[in-house]
Amino acid sequence: MKKRLSSPPQCPDDVDRLQPYQVKLMQHQEEPANQLAHKINQIIAKSSATTLMLRELAKLLGVAFKVDCCLVTVMSEVCSETTTANWCSDEYLGLPHSDETFLMEQLLMELPVVQCAAEPLTIEDISTIQKSLVTGCQSLPLPIKAVLAIPTRFNDKNNGVISLIKFQPYDWSQSEKQLLKTIEPSCAIAFAQVAQSQLIAAQQQYLQKINQHESLIKQLTILSRSNLELNQMLQLVIASTAESLQADRGLLILLKYTDPLFRTRPKKQIPKAKATVVGEWARDFHYGTNTAKTLDNKSFVVSECGLCQRMLIDSGKPIIINDYTDQTDNLTPAPLFAIEMLPAVLLMPLESQGKVLGFIVLQQAVARSWQEAELNIVEMVCAQVSNAIIQSQTLRQVQTLVDERTAQLQRSLEVQAKLYERTRQYVEQLRELNHLKDEFLSNISDRLRYPLTNMLMSIRNLRLPKIAPERQAKYIDILEQECTKEINLINDLLTLQKLESHQETPQFETIDLNTRIQDLAASFEKKLADKALSITLDLPERSLKLQTEIESFDRILQELLTNACKYSEHDTIVHLQAEHQVDQLVDQVIIKVTNTGRGISEEEATYIFDKFRRGKGRWTPGTGLGLALAKSLVQHLNGTIAVESIQISELDLSNICFTLTLPQFSEASKPYSESD
Repeated sequence: MKKRLSSPPQCPDDVDRLQPYQVKLMQHQEEPANQLAHKINQIIAKSSATTLMLRELAKLLGVAFKVDCCLVTVMSEVCSETTTANWCSDEYLGLPHSDETFLMEQLLMELPVVQCAAEPLTIEDISTIQKSLVTGCQSLPLPIKAVLAIPTRFNDKNNGVISLIKFQPYDWSQSEKQLLKTIEPSCAIAFAQVAQSQLIAAQQQYLQKINQHESLIKQLTILSRSNLELNQMLQLVIASTAESLQADRGLLILLKYTDPLFRTRPKKQIPKAKATVVGEWARDFHYGTNTAKTLDNKSFVVSECGLCQRMLIDSGKPIIINDYTDQTDNLTPAPLFAIEMLPAVLLMPLESQGKVLGFIVLQQAVARSWQEAELNIVEMVCAQVSNAIIQSQTLRQVQTLVDERTAQLQRSLEVQAKLYERTRQYVEQLRELNHLKDEFLSNISDRLRYPLTNMLMSIRNLRLPKIAPERQAKYIDILEQECTKEINLINDLLTLQKLESHQETPQFETIDLNTRIQDLAASFEKKLADKALSITLDLPERSLKLQTEIESFDRILQELLTNACKYSEHDTIVHLQAEHQVDQLVDQVIIKVTNTGRGISEEEATYIFDKFRRGKGRWTPGTGLGLALAKSLVQHLNGTIAVESIQISELDLSNICFTLTLPQFSEASKPYSESD
């Protein structure tokens, strides 16, 4: 009976210990996880997206997790096949397979051997893990006894699997599962680059074939416009066709019917005809002595060649033989074909109005599977040769066909070029996302580490013997302040996440704008005074009513005033202005907060509202979330926020103005109170 992929069972009392364990795991595993992710990113940056990069990645993970073997598998959308690479520890290298019968199907029947670091699992995840193990573990030296696997996801799709393998029974720890889950996004990016490299290689190979076909079409066009004698033109045609399609040999054979009643013959009757080779092309190929003698005779009777008979019986259908040695039909070819030396054969008829005029023959020394596009090209060549043989005077019609096919190929090339450009842009976007991810992880780790360091220092100092009460109080204050910073940072992150996911709708209330702004300004007077700053208010003479969410509105103004307080020069004034704007299409309230300080460049203005992004050279303490939170709250209230920096003449200072625009949702535009 098959069982589901599962993690080791937990004891009932593990639930009570889960939260402390996660905190401990975060503290002890965060740095190793970041280091391992950094090494993975270095492999991605330094290595080309090939199997060699996967081997380096497998070795890095195998050594880091101290396992017997590490298997990495890339699921590519380019083809149904998968790309795998594995690493085994030195003690298992060179070992032969165990005598114990070991099949991956048996492993999958005993799924407790396979555990997954990600929960919950979908049917697609289970199928991906099973497929990776079946295709990637057949060459391992010993039977697998324990596997810890995780599917990697990129753009919400499984693009690979990481499998940690033990050749002895082993219980995977929760820390190992958490570490594997932490590095999964970095590995997913590596797998995506490998898949993208495969896609680009396939596209380049396809473009190369298209270019070869286009070159062939151009050569045929030139030949059709030339004044060459027919046999000379046919010789050039078969040479160009065989060389372009990378065949080892090409023949152009014409038929001469000796039966005047061939048009009225029964369908299964072979007409009397003589076949003559009028064009031949071959690579540097050494024929045997007996074969070379038979090639001297360039003619044969159709009734003596089974391949030609089949062509005529099947009403001119092409004959495709990938490998003549595997054929069960008794189709004896003429000695001219040298079938022992060239077993792969393609026969395409030259037809005109139901009459077979001859054949184009392409042969290969090794087995070959002809692609649909190649068959189309050969068929087109046959059509052109047939037209040239029957009606050389109809060059205009032939040229029209060539122009049409050339235009189709050109459009195809243009599409491929656009796809290639999109692929290149996609790779650049992946690199930019990877850079932003690294920057985000660096910033968030710094914001979490500094308060924890101060807290740890205070705790250690509190444990010192005979510490004075006043110093105890000081360290306790530091602990409380740093805890508050951590809580505020986490709350801000959660608020940003909630706002970005649009989980809540704003709860609008009507407030007195003048009173609200005056109260907020009064609460900042002490903080402004400590920096020798003052604030001026420019409010409407009559009280202005605004429909908004009170908590969000207060937080926006607090962040703008805090920002002005941080970056204003000493002995300057912070201006806060509010006005109501009403016309036929707009009913909104505009609030401006202006301070004097160092200017904001155009480059800084593009990212000043991003999380953890701050202006260059600004060392004022802070989390880098204030303006990002303010912008999210403004969008939550269906408003807009913008920043403008205007330099003050003859001074190295600027007036920085943040403009907040909030819509007024009242049924009638009433900027004043009802008592007015």
